[in-house]
Amino acid sequence: MNPRNRNILIAAVVVVIIAVAAFFGLSHKSTNKTATSADKTVKIGVMTGTKEDDTIWNTVAKTAKDKYGITLKFTHFTDYTQPNTALKNGEIDLNAFQHYAFLNAWNKANKGTLTAIGDTVISPIRLYSKKLTSLDQIKDGDTIAVPNDASNESRSLYVLKAAGLIKLDVSGSTLATVKDISSNPKNLNIKELDAAQTPRALDSVAGAVINDDFATTANLTAKEAIFTEPVNKDSQQWINIIVANKKDVNNKVYKDVVKAYETSATKKAIEKAYPDKSKIPAWGLDLK
Repeated sequence: MNPRNRNILIAAVVVVIIAVAAFFGLSHKSTNKTATSADKTVKIGVMTGTKEDDTIWNTVAKTAKDKYGITLKFTHFTDYTQPNTALKNGEIDLNAFQHYAFLNAWNKANKGTLTAIGDTVISPIRLYSKKLTSLDQIKDGDTIAVPNDASNESRSLYVLKAAGLIKLDVSGSTLATVKDISSNPKNLNIKELDAAQTPRALDSVAGAVINDDFATTANLTAKEAIFTEPVNKDSQQWINIIVANKKDVNNKVYKDVVKAYETSATKKAIEKAYPDKSKIPAWGLDLK
């Protein structure tokens, strides 16, 4: 082979090698891009809520997408027994429906290690009545319905204590039960019900302490409450949270989801959706 033909052949081989390398390089980049996009889709479990809640989460989702390139996908649940199990089983990546006390009680009861990674809102719960317009109308022997899960029952009992209706042997962050009632001057009958049933009980009881989610779903407004839980230094355990599996607490994408929630845009969305302050932005909240 003469030198000229040999050089042409070598040049052709080099071109082919470069072309093949470029092809696989582009394919690798494309694969990595796809994987990265998939990694930035985060599934969040939330309770089936209202258009107001949807507005708040739409704001968070927009921030997550625009600022961090994260796509949020929501799984809606209908009762409090579902989202933590789904998270533990890996069906969702995060959930956002519960407060610290509920999470602690669930972990203890289920030998779980789910962990809070960010704060969302605090929702003061209220004592509602369809028959009464003030606390002083509650009569001897009246029935008051409360949620029956450990943390929300405790919270409801503290609400009744704050309202001056009962006294408790425990205080602070200790979970209370009806057995801890040390004084019940009006001999109230405390009726324990599934949290979702408490709004329906209003037709048959003097009053019911109802979680904000279920009060909103039942179209109960703050104006219809006869007592509202105070927000103070004892409220830390009632702050709602974004929760992850323990192994994921340092996951950067999940941390960015928290950052996307804890913004001024989200705060404005919450205040606009709930001008009655039934939900209050809780990150950085100064509890006194």
